[in-house]
Amino acid sequence: MDNIAGTKSSLTWAVHISVAALVALWLFPTVGLFVSSFRTADQIATSGWWKALFPTEQSLTLRTADPDTQMSVDGVYVIEGNLFTGEDLSDEIDMSAWGTSSRDIGAYAPGDTAELRDGERITVQANGDYRLESPVEMEGSRGQRIFVTAELPPDFTLENYQQVLFSGNATDSMAKAFFNTLTVTIPATIIPIVVAAFAAYALAWMDFPGRALLIAVIVGLLVVPLQLALIPLLKLHLGIGIGKGYLGTWLAHTGFGLPLAIYLLRNYMVGLPRDIIENARVDGATEFQIFTKIILPLSFPALASFAIFQFLWTWNDLLVAKVFLIDATGQTTVMTNQIVELLGTRGGNWEILATAAFVSIAVPLLVFFAMQKYLVRGLLAGSVK
Repeated sequence: MDNIAGTKSSLTWAVHISVAALVALWLFPTVGLFVSSFRTADQIATSGWWKALFPTEQSLTLRTADPDTQMSVDGVYVIEGNLFTGEDLSDEIDMSAWGTSSRDIGAYAPGDTAELRDGERITVQANGDYRLESPVEMEGSRGQRIFVTAELPPDFTLENYQQVLFSGNATDSMAKAFFNTLTVTIPATIIPIVVAAFAAYALAWMDFPGRALLIAVIVGLLVVPLQLALIPLLKLHLGIGIGKGYLGTWLAHTGFGLPLAIYLLRNYMVGLPRDIIENARVDGATEFQIFTKIILPLSFPALASFAIFQFLWTWNDLLVAKVFLIDATGQTTVMTNQIVELLGTRGGNWEILATAAFVSIAVPLLVFFAMQKYLVRGLLAGSVK
């Protein structure tokens, strides 16, 4: 009786747990990237993104006022002030330790006095107030460096996005790369869909010699590695003059995406009711009218499913863009290449890299969530009768 149709499986809880685990594995890194994109470099270096809403203990490098602010008091030269003055920090910071050397940044507790060179002495309080004394006039152009360990409140900023999107000139900003990526991705998604839709209809509902062989060739092309065709295709594009711009990139993405598109759409169209098409032919409809008026509207789930795959693949592509977008001036740099440039020039600026990465995945996420309801329907096309 347990296998009767309509009864609820006893393993439903296992399915729910598995789905929840998969969602969590996908969601946690995305949320972490989003939170990190609003944090400062010091916060990212000292604590994980899951602690973003809580105070964190950080090490800061601050300086006293310049020697030209010193005053003579009872024969002693004195510089007084607050280490946090002029810094974009909270007024309620309470330091736990401080030091004058990078080798031991927690050598002193708040209120202690440290002996410096030439008889200089400095005392630092928990709220950042300090008093630097010297028996002789202090010289130099910069103040004494102080290493402070303090617990700082949560801090979120939009400066990362401002720097990523709008800093620099028009050729090296992420905003420029964003529009370049759209310029590559939108045509590279639409062109293969249009071509594949016509080809899939012909292979599904039109009889012509060699149709079965052509279907077999298309299935075989699914396993051809992308890297195998890059160099020959680039030489061809350079030979006909389209190897250094968007047109060559569009055609490359179209060629690499067509086998999957034709296979997916053809399987879906074959599963459509034959009576609808035969009745349309009896009524005098041409093949083009059947295709545009009947097949395309009914095939929207499969079209949307392939559009998601093609858009995500093209948007996240680096290899094809590196090979076919040959531009030394950076006018056609896409986002994936721009992030690589950030990795090469900024190294440990993780707040900038996190922001750039999230800007890069924002559009694919929007496209996926907007069209995900068609994804499963399109993937299952032709799998059951």
